Amino acid sequence: MIALHVNVDHIATVRQARRASEPDPVTAAALAEVAGANGITVHLREDRRHIQDRDVRVLRETVQTVLNLEMATTAEMLKFAIEIQPDVVTIVPEKREEVTTEGGLDVVCGGDDLKKAIGELRDNGMRVSLFIDPDMEQIQSSAKLGATDIELHTGPYAHAKESNKILSQAFQKLEGAALEAHRLGMQVNAGHGLTYQNTQQICHLSHLSELNIGHSIVSRAVVVGFGLAVREMRELINHQELNLGCGDSGTS
Repeated sequence: MIALHVNVDHIATVRQARRASEPDPVTAAALAEVAGANGITVHLREDRRHIQDRDVRVLRETVQTVLNLEMATTAEMLKFAIEIQPDVVTIVPEKREEVTTEGGLDVVCGGDDLKKAIGELRDNGMRVSLFIDPDMEQIQSSAKLGATDIELHTGPYAHAKESNKILSQAFQKLEGAALEAHRLGMQVNAGHGLTYQNTQQICHLSHLSELNIGHSIVSRAVVVGFGLAVREMRELINHQELNLGCGDSGTS
């Protein structure tokens, strides 16, 4: 079975827009697990633009499936991961000015620092995944540096809308990368830009173990759940008006 790891970062994005207490990504994670998610993914960015330290700490205590912490390999993040002990750490590239992760990690140029970080995380009992482009050299370097998993960057595939040929080429690159990663003994995961429209084909990747999907699920939840939320608020107000005996009086 292909595992679905739900990324709840953008629940926190909505919360942080007002620096409020809701919506809570911890609550969203629990609902995702009840609905069938096999894991929860969060990206603790250096600028704390969405997920906060508190979120990860509470999630570590409450997630019943698998907690996947995405992070850059800074000294601060390594220390935090070792303290929190997520089940999986996914190392990603990170730029403060980017809206979302723009591409895969350059493992080839990662050198001794990346190898040391991977070793430190593994020595502390965590699986280590590297978020990389579907490039043979990046995959082979990931294996050499000791990664247990790779997460294939599916962005180019997800955005290949120009023609069926471009889409097919993007998928074939992912397929070749998946086969090579499996040959080298790493678990094959994938994610980025996946939606309800383009995920079907990705499920046919060879040796695919898990998908990380967030923005599309959060976006759909806003739409399909919005009417119910409004109805509930309307009913709450109606109920209170009746209790106050002003249900027919309107406002003055």
